[in-house]
Amino acid sequence: MKVGLFGGSFDPIHQGHIEPVLEAQRKLGLDRVVYLPTASPPHKRRQSFAPALARYAMVELALLDYPDVVVSTHELTLDRPAYTVETLESFNLAEPATEHFLILGADSFLELASWVRWREILQLARLAVLIRPGFRLDSSDSPLAPELAAAVAAGRVDFVENAPLAVSSTEIRRCLADGETVPDGWLAPRVVRYLSKYRLYR
Repeated sequence: MKVGLFGGSFDPIHQGHIEPVLEAQRKLGLDRVVYLPTASPPHKRRQSFAPALARYAMVELALLDYPDVVVSTHELTLDRPAYTVETLESFNLAEPATEHFLILGADSFLELASWVRWREILQLARLAVLIRPGFRLDSSDSPLAPELAAAVAAGRVDFVENAPLAVSSTEIRRCLADGETVPDGWLAPRVVRYLSKYRLYR
């Protein structure tokens, strides 16, 4: 079995978090994708977030129509920042016969060498990197760490091209804080109703 793991703050989850991942699921033949909303992202410690359970609920609502795409509470159960390497260790221990794919954006891939125990991540999962058309590794301002370059050369990294979506959680939060309507198509209708009911970000 092939399972994708996709983590993030999802504050809130929008179509830019969903459509590229569905494309990766299709192109890589993933049997299941697990979204992992995190209570305290290690790389965003200075940012305040909507309550973790609210973000989890919005992810669940946004994914209801996709039977093979689920959401996990795994990274919500810690009372400290959740580190990807530890999440991968847990999933590999629970599902030893499963091939895990860590799904991440191109920016995160290029910054992977700053993550905790990042070299071990390369041993625990394949990387599925979501890229925009025209993305080139040699166009980056800084070269890849040798271990990352070796993983690419060894075929341990899958680059999944997808059309860019002009949507961001930051802009959604700004719209809601200013009492503006979020543009159509940015959010799943169930998430829109949830945001309205609980007046999040206002």
